Amino acid sequence: MRHVISVLVNDQPRVLARVANLLGRRNFNIESISVGESEEKGLSRMVIVTEGDERTMEQIQKQLHKLVDVIKVQDLSEHASVERELLLVKVGAAPTARLEIKGIVEPFRASVVDVGPNSMMVQATGERTKLDALLELLRPYGIKEVARTGVTALPRSVSKAAVTAT
Repeated sequence: MRHVISVLVNDQPRVLARVANLLGRRNFNIESISVGESEEKGLSRMVIVTEGDERTMEQIQKQLHKLVDVIKVQDLSEHASVERELLLVKVGAAPTARLEIKGIVEPFRASVVDVGPNSMMVQATGERTKLDALLELLRPYGIKEVARTGVTALPRSVSKAAVTAT
């Protein structure tokens, strides 16, 4: 089963390397990992996407908690959360095909961010399945380059109505 793990860590050199090494040494595959500033100065948030059963995920969380710079570990797959990924794709685009390509990217709420003599660069954000679908539609035009950020995610807020209902 796919899991999205949020890890709050001290913003220190080599923390990312220690987390990746810990997972790699135990043969946990990292599908994606993204790291950035958090809401608190001096802390960063890592979002790791991996596969595993409940026992494996419990083991991953226990191992992460053993690292000195890890503050909090949360499996976002267990809660309602919002996941997003950024995609940049450079696609072959002769001048005659550009209008057609714009017609493809528009329903995805994507945008053209660069145009070259024979190519266009498209930027899109959303869930992985949405970005995969966009790539498949652009493939016939010739994908020249792709860059993806990997998943970033946060748990959804709990509404007051949900709190009073429980």
